[in-house]
Amino acid sequence: MVHISNISKGYGKKTLYKNGSFQINPGEKIGLVGPNGAGKTTIFRIITGEELPDEGRISKPERTVVGYFSQNIEEMKGRSALEEVKAAVARVPEIQARLQVIEGRLAEPMEDDEMQKILEEYGELQAEFERLGGYDLESRAAEILTGLGIGPDDYNRPTESFSGGWKMRIALAKILALNPDVLLMDEPTNHLDLESIIWLEAWLTNFKGSLLMTSHDREFMNRIVSKIVEVANNAITVYGGNYDFYVREREIRREQLIAAAKRQGDMLAKEEEFIARFAARASHAAQVQSRVKKLEKIDRIEIPLEEKAINFEWPVPPRGGDEVVKIEGLGKIWKTSEGKEKLVFRGAHALVKRMDRVAVVGVNGAGKSTLLKVVTGQTDPSEGKVTVGASVEVGYFSQNSLDVLDPKSTILDEVYSRMPNSSIGYVRNLLGAFKFSGDEVEKKISVLSGGEKSRVVLATILSRPVNLLVLDEPTNHLDIQSREVLLDAIKNFPGTVMIVSHDRHFLREITTRVFELDKNQLTITDGTWDYYQQKKASL
Repeated sequence: MVHISNISKGYGKKTLYKNGSFQINPGEKIGLVGPNGAGKTTIFRIITGEELPDEGRISKPERTVVGYFSQNIEEMKGRSALEEVKAAVARVPEIQARLQVIEGRLAEPMEDDEMQKILEEYGELQAEFERLGGYDLESRAAEILTGLGIGPDDYNRPTESFSGGWKMRIALAKILALNPDVLLMDEPTNHLDLESIIWLEAWLTNFKGSLLMTSHDREFMNRIVSKIVEVANNAITVYGGNYDFYVREREIRREQLIAAAKRQGDMLAKEEEFIARFAARASHAAQVQSRVKKLEKIDRIEIPLEEKAINFEWPVPPRGGDEVVKIEGLGKIWKTSEGKEKLVFRGAHALVKRMDRVAVVGVNGAGKSTLLKVVTGQTDPSEGKVTVGASVEVGYFSQNSLDVLDPKSTILDEVYSRMPNSSIGYVRNLLGAFKFSGDEVEKKISVLSGGEKSRVVLATILSRPVNLLVLDEPTNHLDIQSREVLLDAIKNFPGTVMIVSHDRHFLREITTRVFELDKNQLTITDGTWDYYQQKKASL
């Protein structure tokens, strides 16, 4: 389907990859992985023809339709959400118009040769129209929008009235409606809630075309892909299997490479010792020269640098009481911009106990973030009350937390200003645990990505001796490695956690209780994430 053969690509003095090859076979679903800046997005751009490789070639059948979803969306205005999605399949109205013209021609008398030619064109156009889903385009576009969280009430809303995150969903819907032969997706789960992620997962599982995607969601990747293409260390490496298989296999290959490097090192040392010992002896000149030439031809095995995991001792928080948060008859009503009242939830009763790991779940708009805001005192309840236990110190993270960072500060200065009694070494070690090492700590806040800013804020929260962590979507914009850092930190955190997240792997690893908001009510399940899922499936 798509063959990437011996490509090399670099920018200035930086080489992304040399002589990299892989192929996307019909119906194959592939995960594209690698550290930030390794060149994953460049791979997409090379396949679409937006960029050319420095060396090597890309080949694909002439009529292959490629759909590319990226994080850079085009401006949308002048159409409703539904019309915008339908417009993605621009060929459908063109084909419809041409079919009507041909049908008119067929009603007229003509020569047999001309009739045959027109019938052939008609048949080809009908086949393409069917392949593009022209007969059910509107219903399909509506189904995709609904699956991505944009319901019938919003089909006819103008696209310019949607926020950036919702426009991303419309852009994603457009690519899915296109139903291409090859689907390229750069972080499709960004800006999606859990329900939309599960819907997209099912859609992609049933998708008949080929898929190449990046994703920060480990479980999403595991459930969909059967091959991994890794872009790292100036190379492109292919692994059979899903993401978990890739992690295990990569470690095995690394161990094998280290063993091979050691064997080669031992052999080189012996040869070099022989050359040094007999270089001055005429009787051994031929042997020495032979060994020198042999060493010159050997490709030296290089062990790729491995990111060192930095162990950080988290501050021990004061031990609070067993009752951390008590919720009694809690209700919340928001006033809309039109002055109307919107009920979020009411009659909520719950008790969060010491060392609980509570996952707060619910459909988009159910009130998850609102519940956390009430618990942390960011907003007042409309009825009932929340009591935070004695000696409970709260650390609260939300997407708004990123706004409190000073864009003019460096990472080091920003964190140090919040921990003035700590040494610079302590702060550097803390930042190292959150993947900021060496000169990176001197980067200005203003140039950081959303994920990097999240890591800075999370580092400052977890460095304080808090015993209740309240985290609202802490994994947004974090790559898989950064999520693993945060996951380890929470596993080792000696306190209580309440968390909203759409990362199922994350929730599976830590959850001991689930608070579900649905139809303005709070329901509590005592047990793990898997137990909660099984219980829901049996209803």
